[in-house]
Amino acid sequence: MTVRIEVDDLTRPAVVGLLAEHLADMHATSPACSVHALDLTGLRDPAVTVWTAWDGDTLLGCAALKRLSADHGEVKSMRTASAARGRGVGATLLAHLLAEARRRGWTRLSLETGSQDAFGPARRLYLRHGFEPCPPFADYTDDPNSTYLNRLL
Repeated sequence: MTVRIEVDDLTRPAVVGLLAEHLADMHATSPACSVHALDLTGLRDPAVTVWTAWDGDTLLGCAALKRLSADHGEVKSMRTASAARGRGVGATLLAHLLAEARRRGWTRLSLETGSQDAFGPARRLYLRHGFEPCPPFADYTDDPNSTYLNRLL
C-alpha cells in the first residue's frame, strides 16, 4: 500500500461521506452533549487544516489539526475508512500530524476522544505514540464520556 497524504478542501464526495460516517458513529456511541467531532463547517474554519490519506484513488482516512494558540494544537477528525482498518493508516496520519505540529512550532498537541469501549483502539493508538492523560483543555469540561490526552512536542 502506498499512502499519499494531502491537504484537503472537503469537496470530494468520498471525503464528505467519510466525515458523515464519522459524525454518525460519534452520535451512535456517545450522548449528544459529549460529541465534539466537527462537522464540515467546523472543519472549514481557518484554524483547522484537514489532511486525507489515499492509495491511488481510494480514500484511506482523514485527520485534522486545530490551532488553539501559538504553541498548542488539537487533533480532530481522525478517521480510517472501514476497508482500510488494520493497515496502519491511523498511525501514518498521526505521525504526519505530529510532524506538522512540530513544523508549526507547537510545543503541545492535545485531543479528546471517547471513554467508551468503542474508542479503545483510538486510545491505544494515541498512547502508543506518546500521548498521556491530561485534564480537560481549551473549552472542554469534565465529562465521563470523554478522555483527554496530550503530548509535549
